[in-house]
This record gives sequence, structure tokens and C-alpha cells, in this order.
Amino acid sequence: MRVGVAFFPTDQSIQPVPLAEALEHHGFESLWLTEHSHIPASRATPRGGVEGAPPLPEEYWRTLDQFVSLGAVAARTERLRLGTGVTLVAQRDPIWLAKQVATVDLLSGGRFHFGIGYGWNKEEMAHHGVAYGERRALLAEKIGLMKALWTQDEAAYDGELLHLEPSWAWPKPVQKPHPPIHMGSAAGPKTFAAMASFCDGWMPIVARHDVESKLDALGEALAAEGRDLEDFDLTAFSAPVDPKRWDELERLGFDRVLIMLPSAPADVVLPLLDEYAALIDR
Repeated sequence: MRVGVAFFPTDQSIQPVPLAEALEHHGFESLWLTEHSHIPASRATPRGGVEGAPPLPEEYWRTLDQFVSLGAVAARTERLRLGTGVTLVAQRDPIWLAKQVATVDLLSGGRFHFGIGYGWNKEEMAHHGVAYGERRALLAEKIGLMKALWTQDEAAYDGELLHLEPSWAWPKPVQKPHPPIHMGSAAGPKTFAAMASFCDGWMPIVARHDVESKLDALGEALAAEGRDLEDFDLTAFSAPVDPKRWDELERLGFDRVLIMLPSAPADVVLPLLDEYAALIDR
């Protein structure tokens, strides 16, 4: 079992570079950064799209840019793996995004994990010109277009929503054929079919979802694509700080747990790392 952390980096929190250096020193496997471009002040969509959800914390509208942050982290670390938890792909330009992913993978020497998600904030999406009902199809095609850019010397893509005429784009990722793609999403037949089609792993919020009852369905979706659940990476996002639960997740086939650190200054976060590192050492 590998232990990493997920974190909302903001202008008020410990910054990504000193956090990453401390994580690497303590033996954590990875650092995964969240993102939101902005949060419309109307707050019409409740947190996570769930009615009755608690108010949205301030860090959601104060997040630093994922890829700028991870580029800085890549330059100051040697072993720590770097991930996005998650990138809101539907809201992003896929040609630029493909270059950002490949660049961070290159700068880090092949240490990047691409965590993706559909997104839940309808107003945020609308400001990017994305209709909520189109986000799934749009994400799938953007991933397809990016895979073409990562793997083809003269890349082309022709989908129902997106088209790329034959084009040159470098750098290519260090990891072949591309960095692993992890879907951060709730479980359902449509999502599992998508994951089986174009992802390399699943990254559910384990405190929110009953993952154990869903693994058979995920295995069936993978089998329909000629794939095997044993070769599919499972990451427990926002896992409890509880080694017994980590052991349970490992028995279920999970490869990694991610502890959600508070978006707080260094004097709050660094003592927590000392405490959590002792659990890793066990």
C-alpha cells in the first residue's frame, strides 16, 4: 500500500514546494493537487452537486494553478510522484492541457499521474462555455484527442465534438504510452464504462462511497473491454487516517491511499506530517 496526500494549495496555505519537500523527506509516495478555476459567487450549485451539502470552504476559490505548482514541485523533488486530484478536463482546452501534462511528466522524469473528473459546479462550467449535460462526452473526446497528441508524431483526431487536423506537438510524455489516467468520480454503469474505455485507474472518495460493493461492477466493465481489474490502479481518495482501514482497502485491491491535508499554513500542516509519517513507518 502506498500512502500519499491530496491538498488544496492556496495563497493562504503552506506552498506546494515546501510541502512536497517535507512529504518526500517523510517517505510519502505522492502529492495530488486539486483545482477550480474560480467559484461563481451565486453558489447556485451546492457543494459536490448534493442538495443539503455543507457550505463550500473558502479554499475552493483560492486554489493555485495545478500545473504551474507541479512544475515547481518537479524541480525541487526527486522521488515524490505528482498528481492532479482532479483536473476538470471538460473546462480546459485539450491541446494546451496535453502539453501541460507532457511537460510536467518530462520535468519530473516520468513521475506524473493524471487524475481527471467530470466536475459538479454548473456555473463554473458555464463560464467556460460547457453545458453540464455535455461534460461526459466532452471529457471523453478531449482525452481521446490528448492521447493522439501524446502518442502520434503527426497527431490527428476526428470525433463528434472535436476535430484536430494532422499536427505536430511536443514534448511527448516520458511515461509510455502516456501518464496513467485516474478517474475521480462516483460509481455507476456509465462512469465504469468510460473508465474501462480510456482510463488506467479509479480514484473514488472512499469516505463518501461504498467502494467494496462496486468493485464487481467495475471488473465486469473492464472485462467487456478485454481488461482485468487486477491491472487497474485503485486509489482511495480522502482516506481516513486509520491504518486498519488502509489494510482493509489493500485487501480489496487498492494500491494507494490519499490523506486529505487541511488547506492551512505550515505550522499546522507540518506537525501533521510528522504524525502521519509514523503510521507509514509501521
